[in-house]
Amino acid sequence: MIRMLLPVLLAIAGTGAGVGAGMMLAPIPNGEATQAAPDTTAAAAAQPSVDGTAAPPDQETGPHDFVALNNQFVVPILEGERVTAMMVLSLSVEVTDGDAQAVYEHEPKLRDGFLQVLFDHANRGGFDGEFTNASTMDVLRRMLAEVARDLLGPAAKGVLITEIARQDT
Repeated sequence: MIRMLLPVLLAIAGTGAGVGAGMMLAPIPNGEATQAAPDTTAAAAAQPSVDGTAAPPDQETGPHDFVALNNQFVVPILEGERVTAMMVLSLSVEVTDGDAQAVYEHEPKLRDGFLQVLFDHANRGGFDGEFTNASTMDVLRRMLAEVARDLLGPAAKGVLITEIARQDT
């Protein structure tokens, strides 16, 4: 039992040390927890879609904030009972302007819901092979956004995957 558990513990400890080093060496932000997104809805509405018709505008045209969650998400990739890789992701939540504080107030529940989505995605093989292709990433973003909307309501506009890395063991 110890022989099987030791590689898992070493992988988790190594990933934790790497994440800790990355956080310690990361540049210090300029004091802003959120950034206002440029308003691109008018440009998107004017662009034709694939079939040549006008693309529908977003439901809301106001400015949005992007709130980066404080810590990265670490997801083990299992084959049988063995950890074969670790996924490390950084996520940001897109909310309507002025609703950034709600993200911080609900962060523990958001992290829990996001982790469950990430674990389910890993168990379905979502992080195997070409895990960064557009359709796979869209499915993952959509599932993460559902969790955000369930907790934050209509203030949550989406979830951005700002960093993603796979470390094979």
